[in-house]
Amino acid sequence: MTRIAVTGPDGFVAWHVRCAARARWGGDLVHIAEAQFDDPGLMDAALAQADAVIHLAGVNRAHDPADIERVNPWLAEQLVASMTRTGRAIPVVYGNSIHSLGDSPFGVSKRRAAEILRGGTDVVDVLLPNIFGEHGVPNYNSVVATFCHALAAGETPNVVDDKELPLVHVGRVADVLLGAGVDPQPGTVDVPGRPTTVSEVAARLTDIAEAYRTGLLPDLSDSFTKELFNTYRSATFPQHFPIRPVPAEDPRGRLVEAVKGAGGQTQVFYSSTNPGFTRGQHWHRHKVERFLVLSGSGEIRLRKLFTDEVVTFGVTGADPAIVDMPTFWVHSITNTGDEPLVTLFFADELYDPANPDTYPEDV
Repeated sequence: MTRIAVTGPDGFVAWHVRCAARARWGGDLVHIAEAQFDDPGLMDAALAQADAVIHLAGVNRAHDPADIERVNPWLAEQLVASMTRTGRAIPVVYGNSIHSLGDSPFGVSKRRAAEILRGGTDVVDVLLPNIFGEHGVPNYNSVVATFCHALAAGETPNVVDDKELPLVHVGRVADVLLGAGVDPQPGTVDVPGRPTTVSEVAARLTDIAEAYRTGLLPDLSDSFTKELFNTYRSATFPQHFPIRPVPAEDPRGRLVEAVKGAGGQTQVFYSSTNPGFTRGQHWHRHKVERFLVLSGSGEIRLRKLFTDEVVTFGVTGADPAIVDMPTFWVHSITNTGDEPLVTLFFADELYDPANPDTYPEDV
């Protein structure tokens, strides 16, 4: 198996590349973080473990544009210098930007970094449009992240400059970058973006957020809507959960709505879990999943990939509570009571054994 290193492993895109590797192989990539760039010995040791490197470390924004113009080429220089010292020029998959075709400080710095890399080794130059997705940093990674966090806080998205905005979900980018690392073919790779505008994104996210506050799911049959929805969900979790549906009661008993959605292939089912047993222990990259305990008592546990912090929800049929399973979070449900735990599950897609989008891992 090709050993792949990634620079800036905790950055937005790099984290998703690591998630893609986790889904593909069950492991992680070799990390090249800030400390390695500052220490030639550490850099040489890290690159010695790899057959290819996905270079994603860099600066997108800074108070002083000169910092952007300086840092991105400098990072490329350190990679090339290490390969020169060790006499081992491994291929580089470079997460470049369509802005490198322009003359902004960021674009100039990315273009210069690509030139430096090509001067020292084979390069797969991946030109990326505007990237959005789960766990993006607001006011830094993407206007989509900024809008999502504003809506999650009950605010209105502020469209300062309405313009065309070609967008691509970070999961698609991660698959392209990882694939290029496995089989690096020198040259330029153009990753297309979906045509949209800033105002359209703000409007679509506003509709998603307003509906989601009532528990309504959007039409998940449209892939772009689903990607926006999963991105918005990542900005609401865990602080907006569990959702407390309002039961409708009459002399016959009680009715609780668990899922209301629009369009798509959906699946709703329930399970009975015996005392002390656990279900789940897996995560998803795309699937939208919702849990609602009908009877008994249990504990839902979730952990974001590559972190140790576990979010826990105590759930019981006596007090209905809806908990959604965010993408890229390992999750499980355990019966903590003395009677069977009956749980209703919703998934936005029918189970496909050939492509289950389910990756085993313990919380």
